[in-house]
Amino acid sequence: AQTRLWLSQCMSVRCTGSELSLAECTLYAPQSVENVEVVAVKCYTEPTNGSRQNECPEFTCVNRKCIAWKHTCDGTDHCGDNSDEMCCKSCTNGFHCKSGVCIPSHAVQDGVRDCLGGEDEVHTDEKNNTGTDAGRYPVYSNPLGDIQYTRNYKENQLECGIPNMEYVYRTEEENGHRRRKRVVGGEETLPTQIQWQVAIQEADRITCGGVYLGGCWVLTAARCVKPKPQNFKVKFSLWKKHFRQQTSDIARVKNIIIHEDYNSRTHQNDIALVQLEEVSLENKCLHPNPAVRAVCLPWSPLQFQPGDNCTISGWGKNREGRSTNILNWANVTIIAGCGQYHSGRISEGMQCAGDLSGSVDFCQGDTGGPLVCEDASGLSFVWGIMSWGEKCGEANYPGVYTKVSHYFEWIRFHTGWSAVTKFNH
Repeated sequence: AQTRLWLSQCMSVRCTGSELSLAECTLYAPQSVENVEVVAVKCYTEPTNGSRQNECPEFTCVNRKCIAWKHTCDGTDHCGDNSDEMCCKSCTNGFHCKSGVCIPSHAVQDGVRDCLGGEDEVHTDEKNNTGTDAGRYPVYSNPLGDIQYTRNYKENQLECGIPNMEYVYRTEEENGHRRRKRVVGGEETLPTQIQWQVAIQEADRITCGGVYLGGCWVLTAARCVKPKPQNFKVKFSLWKKHFRQQTSDIARVKNIIIHEDYNSRTHQNDIALVQLEEVSLENKCLHPNPAVRAVCLPWSPLQFQPGDNCTISGWGKNREGRSTNILNWANVTIIAGCGQYHSGRISEGMQCAGDLSGSVDFCQGDTGGPLVCEDASGLSFVWGIMSWGEKCGEANYPGVYTKVSHYFEWIRFHTGWSAVTKFNH
């Protein structure tokens, strides 16, 4: 028997065939489809007959088409499923995305984000079509012009990943604040610089950091919370740990969701969601606040790569073991081969970042705070949650983070968002 499904709205989806999941496809705004029958598509793989008589002497595409090696990583889809343009170290033609995908030169600055990080659509004075790599981008250094360009970007309905920089600059001017070196390679932030940073307060003491995802949701480490929401509060726009500034806000906690497979001994699945209580007589959990913004959730494990520069922030202890009163931040680098620095202790869903010299690291009190990476178009994503480490601030002991993209579906399931979406609407 066939069942017809009638919907009021439908989401348009554009996939190229190289995505790891539907979350990596481009999603367009819902359109009204009342009284229109919706068509479903089911993907499948043809079964093999086990025969090896037609083996390809050169490159075999995922769809089993055989092509010459010279046609791989050249910016042209010879396979028809784009598999010849994946996992490329460089491109002979076209544009090389940071995720290792080659795209044709005509796809650069065409108004469509073909690279996961959107680096093919970055506004530059000269269109690059010579196979140049995407390159590296600084964190928290975009001038207002770049922020404004990002706001006017094709996907202009974003509700995450773009801090209210005008408010930060105005606050800096009003306070005359100057940054000084403070914690393990870090600096003091401006009063409203890191607008997705939150503080987790248990009873009367701030014990951990966290990051705001938007709506009524905060992400933190599982070790930071217990299934007793009445014992916790979440503080927003907090700069000095023991002093409430004009933009600070406090939210009560409605529910705490700790990952069901969290292991406190091995630190596996060290991630938790904090659901905030709604404000009395209002259908929201926070009052409007220009100093509070949500960070974006990464949907693909390929969005950021080893060597990328990202940012950490928190109120943790400094190198001398003293607690810091003012929120601090530092730039760190995503590090490959995490297992060689923490032998036998790294599992799926963990990510190392820091500085192998030990000059930059997170320490006790920073746990649960965000590792935030900025993509080429200026959007900030929470790539990691500070989880654990050994010998804080010492060489060859980089900090270990919970890799958020690994838990994208878990987060989406528990927050109840109705569609797989790249950005937190």
